[in-house]
Amino acid sequence: MKLPALEPSTFSQLLGVVSDVTLVMDPQGVIEDVSTGRDTLAALGCQGWIGRRWIDTVTTESRIKIQDMLQSRGTPEVMRWRHVNHLSPMGNEVALQYVMLPLEGGKLLAMGRDLESLAELQRRLVETQQSMERDYLRLRHIEARYRVLFDTSSEAVLMVDATSQRVIEANVGAQSLLKDAGKRLVGRDIRECFEGDSQGEVQSLLRMSLATGRIEMCSAKVAGLPSTWTVSATVFRQEGGAQFLVRLVNRDIVPEPGHDAGSPAALAEAMQHFPDGWILTDTSGRIKSINEEGMALLGLTATSQVVGQSMERWMSRGAVDWGVLNTGLRQQLPVRNFATEVRTLSGLTLPVEISAVSLIRPEPLYVFFVRDMDRRMPGTSTSTQSPAHPFAELSQLVGRRPIKDIVGETVDTIERMCLEAALELTHNNRASAAEMLGLSRQSLYVKLRRFGMVAETELEAN
Repeated sequence: MKLPALEPSTFSQLLGVVSDVTLVMDPQGVIEDVSTGRDTLAALGCQGWIGRRWIDTVTTESRIKIQDMLQSRGTPEVMRWRHVNHLSPMGNEVALQYVMLPLEGGKLLAMGRDLESLAELQRRLVETQQSMERDYLRLRHIEARYRVLFDTSSEAVLMVDATSQRVIEANVGAQSLLKDAGKRLVGRDIRECFEGDSQGEVQSLLRMSLATGRIEMCSAKVAGLPSTWTVSATVFRQEGGAQFLVRLVNRDIVPEPGHDAGSPAALAEAMQHFPDGWILTDTSGRIKSINEEGMALLGLTATSQVVGQSMERWMSRGAVDWGVLNTGLRQQLPVRNFATEVRTLSGLTLPVEISAVSLIRPEPLYVFFVRDMDRRMPGTSTSTQSPAHPFAELSQLVGRRPIKDIVGETVDTIERMCLEAALELTHNNRASAAEMLGLSRQSLYVKLRRFGMVAETELEAN
């Protein structure tokens, strides 16, 4: 290519476009002039290189490259870009890429390009690659743990596609339970694994789990087996589609040889079918387990609707009732026949009677026995003699005193009994007692003062 001779100003502009740093040196490599085309290189202090040898401005490992370029004198046969690191005044290294050209009079021209943007891209590439490798290794570990848990589980576990409802994976327990000499388990429709009268239940279970996103359970009979099994389904998303994790648990618990009636399995079975509601919580009130009667009392269809929630969420007076129960249980005192109301899932309130005990081992837990009073009161035998009416003796006052005085004394007696009962249940906590009685705190103190149940110093403080 033939180009006309360029003027010095045009040549300087061209150098500013094609390079970020331009050095003019004598044949010995001493820098005579410096030009920088980017403000980002000002931190290098390039103007301070004038009068210094080029080789003294670079790091130790770059000196050999500078020597090679000075010896070549920019001849076209060996002219190529070389990566050189400069040491900035702040102590860090700055990467530049140089090429050398010869000038008239034996002068040398070195043009450099800033590699910081390229180095930043390389660092990001390396960090991204390392992050991907860490994520891949983490996924491998998670998959290995999942595979060990999946294959060693004593329960029958199936992975089912939500669209086709066909089995994708099955562990050893499921293969031994649902084996069929004529068909492979993987690829079969999940409904074919159950008896005909249970296939509709399983179909409804999968639809309900897909709609609610919660763990749903039902009872079904496995094909070829006489016993009834509990089937639970959990939905999750994977690879852009929904899948089910289906577990099968045998409901017919057969006691092992050598286990007596007091074994943990027998006790767990007894509590599960206890005729009253039974709720197990931790010391903060979080529900850990509930039996069938407790679920029926609260109007629940699955344990997932209550497990993990707070006990006070289901009590009509909420924190007040829980505070009374928790106070006694923390002191290792049993609670007997605590009358209150519970809220069902539909919002109805039911009168109940709660008894509770505190367990220490294997961990601190609370056990609550909930009795439905609406169910028990109609069943009371009419032949049983009722206790004497608490105010039967008032009838003897008729004719001796005006009815107005008799009614007034009766109301005062009932009001005082209610105040005493509320204070006893709340362990003399006035705020909780007021909330339990439906009174403001000021109204409670007025009534306590009227009956002489509070000291004057307490009234002045309030």
